[in-house]
Amino acid sequence: MPVRSFSSRVFVWPSRAEVKAALEAWVPAAVERHPELLRLGAFGSYARGDWGVGSDLDLVAVVRASDQPFEQRAVNWDLNALPVPADLLIYTAEEWDRLQRRGGRFAETLAREAEWLFTRPSNPNAP
Repeated sequence: MPVRSFSSRVFVWPSRAEVKAALEAWVPAAVERHPELLRLGAFGSYARGDWGVGSDLDLVAVVRASDQPFEQRAVNWDLNALPVPADLLIYTAEEWDRLQRRGGRFAETLAREAEWLFTRPSNPNAP
């Protein structure tokens, strides 16, 4: 998390490279803890490269299915290892397909910006 120097009023915010390295280290643990995960990506200011002090990390996940309401799905995901605040949106595969078919501004933003960090092979037995 960002820290304030004891002798300064300036926040020291992690660089994009630091956030990316922490995210890449976090992904394998998330994949292991969530076998339902199909895809995981980042979008928003860190993905675009225009982040700044105070920017959060925007993440999107696609899971096979979920019996939890959309608003509660991220509660079971530990984001504490990430060096900046993170928002995680979790869609089921059906919801994701519907979002992509329906289109709209958010779907276009995801299509343009998302950096996919993990994609499960179509054939689960594939290497």
